Amino acid sequence: MDGEEHRWLTSAEQRAWRAHLAVHKLLAHRLDRELQPFGLSLNDYEILVNLSESPGRRMRMSDLADATIQSRSRLSHQISRMEAADLVARETCADDRRGTFAVLTEHGWSTIQKVAPHHVAGVRRHFIDLLTDDQLHELAAAYGPVVEHLKSLR
Repeated sequence: MDGEEHRWLTSAEQRAWRAHLAVHKLLAHRLDRELQPFGLSLNDYEILVNLSESPGRRMRMSDLADATIQSRSRLSHQISRMEAADLVARETCADDRRGTFAVLTEHGWSTIQKVAPHHVAGVRRHFIDLLTDDQLHELAAAYGPVVEHLKSLR
């Protein structure tokens, strides 16, 4: 910030920022709580979704860490817990002995199939259905540049 003038948030900017923070925290907390009866956290669910949507239901651990915005160390611990629950397995990459795949197990696949309708219903109930189509379009358009900016910094 050297040489930059300090620009405090205007009232409108502060309201928007605080609304974003509140929605992010409250929605993540609510969705996480709704996954608990299935023995999953929101992080577990995100990993299962990423693996279920990948070819062969597998991803390199490094790619999965990037996709879920986690450090490799944190992801490794998360995958260890999920392995103990038989949701995922680790496999060595045949073409790169240093690389490891996270692979969705049959139990993980059946779990995501069972849980996904409940999770999507929660996303609808607590977010999507509270907004109009125009608001959803505006929200996606507004977040687009922010997402791209933050991705460029990674």
